[in-house]
Amino acid sequence: MDLPRWDLFCRVVDNHGDIGVCWRLAADLAARGVAVRLWVDDASALRWMAPHGAAGVTVLGWPGAGLEVNVMPGEVVIEAFGCELPANFARRMAQMPRAPVWINLEYLSAEPFVERVHRLPSPQPGGPGAGLRKWFFYPGFTERTGGLIREPDLASRQRAFEAEPWLQAQGVQPRAGEQRVSLFCYEQAALPALLERLTQQPTLLLATHGAAARQVAHFLGAEMQRGGLRARILPALTQRDYDHLLWSCDLNFVRGEDSFVRAQWAGKPFVWQIYPQNDGAHSVKLAAFLARFLANADPELGASVGQWWRAWNEQSADLPALPSGTGWSSRCVAWRDGLLAQSDLTTQLLGFATESR
Repeated sequence: MDLPRWDLFCRVVDNHGDIGVCWRLAADLAARGVAVRLWVDDASALRWMAPHGAAGVTVLGWPGAGLEVNVMPGEVVIEAFGCELPANFARRMAQMPRAPVWINLEYLSAEPFVERVHRLPSPQPGGPGAGLRKWFFYPGFTERTGGLIREPDLASRQRAFEAEPWLQAQGVQPRAGEQRVSLFCYEQAALPALLERLTQQPTLLLATHGAAARQVAHFLGAEMQRGGLRARILPALTQRDYDHLLWSCDLNFVRGEDSFVRAQWAGKPFVWQIYPQNDGAHSVKLAAFLARFLANADPELGASVGQWWRAWNEQSADLPALPSGTGWSSRCVAWRDGLLAQSDLTTQLLGFATESR
């Protein structure tokens, strides 16, 4: 029997977050019995994110005006993050006897409006997709949203994971008594202030390939050590190994969307650097998440975490002290457990597609 076929469209704007999210979604759909065609304008990051590919996922270049005649849209078509479908593909959708389910998968946000607009239809009165209906689908953190990407075996893999053998396989030798910190960030003016704080106690800092590695190397120099802080630069990691990094650390600095979600599944204290926007919209998104994440936290802890996150995102040279004690860890575990009780994004997309067909 032929598998259901979905088309997933992704444009890589910058920083690889969009292709990272789309690849996780495509691979998860395929693992659940869907044949996925991932159309992307720049697939270069997949060489290190997913070097072995995934069974059931076919990666294709962004279709131009010469779309092959025999390429017919699948039963479900997803445009990720409002990337807009190629006109000839949308036109072909409109010509089909039974139109595909057309979904605009939006960016992740904790803002209240997400619950109001999730799953709302958008009829297309004109253009190449005239006569079709597009649906808005919003990932989110509540039961009234589309949820988060979570593979069915994620929790069991995490329970079976052993950090020390994995770290040693990366050439990292942890020392007794060190706190382990992972760093994945954009260009960050506050990084010297963070690193100065980390010198004050035994710390192993694991910096990811790219902006984090460059900035750490510039601050620490060739020795990659200062005071109680020693750092190691990691190679570009596959998505699965990036999960392993998060599971191996006591504190994770993450950025964008994909690593932000994976840090929450890790259940460890984390600090999020949101993608900055010129109109300041990122500040609203940051505040909305903090309000949800810290709603049930101890007030003193909530104030401390919120102050730190805001200072990090404002790139302040005067960072407050990092929250201490077990309260932050407990809050992260409780938050993760609440998310685990909700339906994940892939399950919801599959159900919505069946319902809408």
